[in-house]
Amino acid sequence: MIVVFDAQCLLCNRWVRFLLRYDRVGRFRFASMQGHTGQRLLASAGLPVDGLQTLLLVDGDRSWQHTAAILRVLHQLGWPWRLAWAAWLVPAPLRNALYRWMARNRYRIWGRSEVCMVPSPETAARFLD
Repeated sequence: MIVVFDAQCLLCNRWVRFLLRYDRVGRFRFASMQGHTGQRLLASAGLPVDGLQTLLLVDGDRSWQHTAAILRVLHQLGWPWRLAWAAWLVPAPLRNALYRWMARNRYRIWGRSEVCMVPSPETAARFLD
């Protein structure tokens, strides 16, 4: 599974660090939307490569975005993160409205880095660009 994320977004970088910490079996790989692989995956999913305001999860030829991507990722992490699956009880329009608001304001609230995240040598192999 590939997580396509905004490498300049500090919230997104925290999300990736969280996944690196709790994905003990290494099932997730990462592609920044600023890189060639990330842009190719975004285009394949029919999403704009510029100004995107969502996380993308790609598994083979299937993809998910917004809260569906986050909930699928958390489910894959196992216990206790699998409890987040209960959020499916909240209607998608409500979950995704909150997600889109956070995505639109992510730089203002959490900050932005002008430099993309640099993985550690131990995790570098999990990054595609």
